Amino acid sequence: MESRAKSLGHAIHPTLIVFPLGLFATSVIFDILYLITDRTGFQVSAAYTIAAGVIGGLVAAVFGLIDWRAIPAGTRAKRVGATHGLGNVVVVVLFAISWLLRRGAENWEPNAGALVCSFAGIVLAGFTGWLGGELVERLGVSVSDDAGLNAPSSLSHRSRARGA
Repeated sequence: MESRAKSLGHAIHPTLIVFPLGLFATSVIFDILYLITDRTGFQVSAAYTIAAGVIGGLVAAVFGLIDWRAIPAGTRAKRVGATHGLGNVVVVVLFAISWLLRRGAENWEPNAGALVCSFAGIVLAGFTGWLGGELVERLGVSVSDDAGLNAPSSLSHRSRARGA
């Protein structure tokens, strides 16, 4: 089933999700480094990467919703997609709460609640990311109808069926 939201021949949602996922993971690494070293700067970096990740997650969600709406009702893909999407909403909310808990602190220092939200968010993101892989790799969601080992470039506007 081909993606409904595409740019230059590729689905937009899977292209965008790498940014919030990477930013959230980086923020957790900054938090761990802060906890280990107690050096000012890591917690500030974590707060900024969380903010960027929340924004990126919201943008990616719009395109994920467009693709999810096109999945036929009553299919396993629709159920997995719903779990994937709702789980990612929780991920973004957890990181947003973490950011809010840091906002009033000196140098954006995270309290225990902020850290718990971030760490729970990244664990959940691992699961929802796996569900996204399940959608594409097992269920064929967002895969071009012309996909194949010798398919032409997505920029060529030729189809494999036409003898590209």
